Amino acid sequence: MVDVIVAGGGPTGLMLASELRLHDVPVVVLEKETEPSEHARALGLHVRSIEVMDQRGLLERFLALGTRYPVPRFAGIDKPAPERLDTAHPYLLGIPQNLTERLLTERAVEAGVEIRRGTEVVGLSQDNDGVTAELADGTFLGARYLVGCDGGRSTVRRVLGIGFPGEPASIEWLLGEVEVTASAEDLAAVAQSPMLRFGPAPHAEGRYGFVMRAEEVAEDRSAPPTFEQFTARLRAIAGTDFGAHSPRRLTRFDDATRLAERYRVGRVLLAGDAAHVHPPIGGQGLNLGIQDAFNLGWKLAAEVDGWAPGGLLDSYQVERRPVAADVLDNTRALAVLTSPEAGPQAVRRLVSELMDFEDVRRYLIEKVTGIGIRYDLGDEHPLLGRRLRDIGLNTGRLYGLMHGGRGVLLDQTGRLSVAGWEARVDHVCDVSEVLDVPAVLLRPDGHVAWAGDDQQGLLNQLSRWFGAPTV
Repeated sequence: MVDVIVAGGGPTGLMLASELRLHDVPVVVLEKETEPSEHARALGLHVRSIEVMDQRGLLERFLALGTRYPVPRFAGIDKPAPERLDTAHPYLLGIPQNLTERLLTERAVEAGVEIRRGTEVVGLSQDNDGVTAELADGTFLGARYLVGCDGGRSTVRRVLGIGFPGEPASIEWLLGEVEVTASAEDLAAVAQSPMLRFGPAPHAEGRYGFVMRAEEVAEDRSAPPTFEQFTARLRAIAGTDFGAHSPRRLTRFDDATRLAERYRVGRVLLAGDAAHVHPPIGGQGLNLGIQDAFNLGWKLAAEVDGWAPGGLLDSYQVERRPVAADVLDNTRALAVLTSPEAGPQAVRRLVSELMDFEDVRRYLIEKVTGIGIRYDLGDEHPLLGRRLRDIGLNTGRLYGLMHGGRGVLLDQTGRLSVAGWEARVDHVCDVSEVLDVPAVLLRPDGHVAWAGDDQQGLLNQLSRWFGAPTV
């Protein structure tokens, strides 16, 4: 018996496990693959995920292995990026998924997560006291909670009987990881083609990743494309195959778009691709899963530790499912805007005209990068529900205070108190030149739960998010 089983050892599962360990929750990750994948299904981190890594003290590890690129253009439409995005990290970090998984695995092991490879969850049962996972080898493992992070074909979701409505595939993309003989200049010249929205992107050992729209959806989408099919499509789209050779990986993606009807059944929850699937266009899938884990981790830990206020764990679905629905709509729109057909191209030209307005460009980029998310925590203050970007303080910077995964009261007045909640909330009396509110209460995920200078209002929100005070 452990406190939490995480089914699936991809980025979502690893991030979730590490977040639970920040609160000393015993957790085991069960991953069916015996070895880590060397392939890159996703190619980078958007702004909000970069901030998440910074909030947990991991960003330097990622920067050491990644490459900074300008914030991507919406649908590849050639318009200037909006000025002064609300972030200290206004860039895309190019880093292939296999490296992201390696870094998150290192973090999880350092935190004390037990990772069992070659171990697949094939069934489960639950009662009021816990969950029992049935494993592929015929053994069983018990836990107080289980989280399915086991991908778009999630066994956990299927066993729970959770509906997964949406649209089947109508468009397909080919992904190849290859070596090339073309120069960097030749590659850069075609990199922004709307039909090659994810390539060529540099991978490890001199390889490049290309993602391009296929001519049609294959009858057998489980079969990878041949190298000849891949290079023929490259020539058709880009006019050259760039001297591609020595393929490391060839696979397919499609635009199947589905959203789980609910994220929780009793003591079992879903996160990442187990809860939502969508086209890879925009590079939002891995980021969405990491941010699911960031939202869920501290809430599930509070439930396990026994101090969670009523409704805290259910707020995970309340907050994250609408975000996923918005990403699904966003990727549907991007798929249309990159279609070569006349109607979608007319829509693309109209969107391009609208993007001459900087407010439109900002809105769209904030949507794709995740920094525009606002949870519905009330409308008493414009900051409520938004994540607060990293800001400089007299004694350092905000994100440097959040590595432990606790709440933070940033108090510029020095008059407020978190007495009774010291075990869950850090009281920081400091001043920032850019924060124009007397004080803010940040949840462990960095979203603003309260802003103002009224002690009673603060106490109400401390109880709402951090449970009853300790005596």
